Amino acid sequence: MKKGTLLVIFSIAALLGAGHAQQMDAAFGFGTIHATSASQASSSYTPQSIGGGLTPSISADFLLRHNFGINGELSWRASRNEYVIPLTTQTIPFRPFFYDFNAIWVPRVTERFSPEVMAGIGGENTRFYVAQSCGSGCQNYATSNHFLGHVGGGLRFYVTRNLFVRPEAHLYLVHNNNEFSSPYATRFGASIGYTLGGH
Repeated sequence: MKKGTLLVIFSIAALLGAGHAQQMDAAFGFGTIHATSASQASSSYTPQSIGGGLTPSISADFLLRHNFGINGELSWRASRNEYVIPLTTQTIPFRPFFYDFNAIWVPRVTERFSPEVMAGIGGENTRFYVAQSCGSGCQNYATSNHFLGHVGGGLRFYVTRNLFVRPEAHLYLVHNNNEFSSPYATRFGASIGYTLGGH
């Protein structure tokens, strides 16, 4: 899915949710992706691991009723990695993107602490940069898309009434992720966020 289409869908959901939301949260963070290493690849998957590297992320949620709501996230590898083409010694640069849309529950334990749990669906979009550069209007990459299931959670610690830090963990279950060594990947990281509304 192209980033423009993803942005439009999320913007529409945000506008619809904002009118009824009791609480809105937005966050930006960093983490890393972990996946099965190349030495553990099965016969169904290539030896290449999708893991490693710094992974920025953005997320937003709208809590609509009784601490339940909707959530959207986007994360991507900050730098390109090298993909080893199977049965050759050649490599091409690649960069994975993960996006997901979730149901989320954020119970308020205290004024300063709120855990969060989410589950939903999304996609893995991997760009393989098959050409070094090209002219204006030219696309120098090929894209591989896979459907995924997602579960995740975090612990919000409010530094002020509205500003929070959130250590977090996510599991992606990727359908037919044959370009890489595993059908799943995990993301661990931390975010800084801001709450508007009912906290």
